[in-house]
Amino acid sequence: MTNEIIENSKVHRIKELFIVALKLGLTSFGGPTAHIGYFHNEYVKKRKWLDEKAFADLVALCQFLPGPASSQVGMGIGMMRAGITGGAASFLGFTLPSVIMLVLFAYFLKGLDITHQGWLHGLKIVAVVIVFQAVLDMGKKLAAGKWKSGIAILAAAVVLLWPSSISQLMVIAASGTAGYLFFKTGSVEKKNTLPIPISKKTSITAAVLFVCFLIILPFLAKWSGIDGLELFDRFYRSGALVFGGGHVVLPLLERELVPTGWVSKEAFLAGYGATQAVPGPLFTFSSYLGAVIGGWKGAAITTAAIFLPAFLLIAAALPYWDLLRRKPGIQGVFAGVNAAVVGILLAALYNPIFVTSILTGRDFAFAAVLFGLFNIWRLPPWLTVVLGPSEVYYFYN
Repeated sequence: MTNEIIENSKVHRIKELFIVALKLGLTSFGGPTAHIGYFHNEYVKKRKWLDEKAFADLVALCQFLPGPASSQVGMGIGMMRAGITGGAASFLGFTLPSVIMLVLFAYFLKGLDITHQGWLHGLKIVAVVIVFQAVLDMGKKLAAGKWKSGIAILAAAVVLLWPSSISQLMVIAASGTAGYLFFKTGSVEKKNTLPIPISKKTSITAAVLFVCFLIILPFLAKWSGIDGLELFDRFYRSGALVFGGGHVVLPLLERELVPTGWVSKEAFLAGYGATQAVPGPLFTFSSYLGAVIGGWKGAAITTAAIFLPAFLLIAAALPYWDLLRRKPGIQGVFAGVNAAVVGILLAALYNPIFVTSILTGRDFAFAAVLFGLFNIWRLPPWLTVVLGPSEVYYFYN
């Protein structure tokens, strides 16, 4: 009888997690930082599922891990309340709305000649504004000071001079090493542990799966010749190797898809602009790309692939986070990596975003106006997305 009560309680928690996350997925506009604010209001202030300290610790962990930080916070809260299944329920609820919206947008674009559509060019200009703002915001937080800003500038230069996924990984590895050597803190404050109903066996299994997928998938994709497996591999690697959140995945995905011809630059940037208009995680840009490549099936593959590393990492790290954050070198490593991430995003801002979107002085003027509306007058991102294509359509058609 007691076991039945416990099981019913867990099922109720899972349902509740999904419903609450679904509401957040429908209403959370503004990108990862804004999402954290929505989560704090819902989970800490309103429902009191965890206290301020536990929430801050969870956010700190997710900022240290590769992947979409806001989605991982949601997954982590789900895991803290109902284990692995709870994490999955939170993820699905928060992610489904934007997945559906962006897949529908991809279907809408099919059959259109997107190379001469003024409003789609407007979406590309919106992408310039959004990413420029992201570079500014992240630079202030993650690349402050001459040494960190130096790492960011050097990272941008390397990625622009040698544009490849390998160069990005080398930059991240070198920056992490520099951070360990130069930004290592002398001591770390002792903190309380987080309540985690995940066994260390499950944690180790998740870590092993994360590494195995990262190593084995490229070989399986190459030897099998199955397009779906190759697509899964490309998006899994992008999700596993991106630090800094949704905007930073842009250059990784661009390198994986545009040069190979899977997605045109026009479709890539138009979809990225549209992603700013929907609520939920920016990583659902992958759902749009998957739909462009292979319809609903492609969207399912790319969405699962890009979020799976984040899910495995948070499941692997939660039980060991208390131990990890006591290591003085850990904070230094991530300080260096985060500075490099700003540089990688800066490089992506120039190429492919700026060089393929700002083609005339008129384009630059539109971008400047949109930046003022977005940054100075604080218009919400979705309204910026609506205004940008509307203005460009008026002048180009």
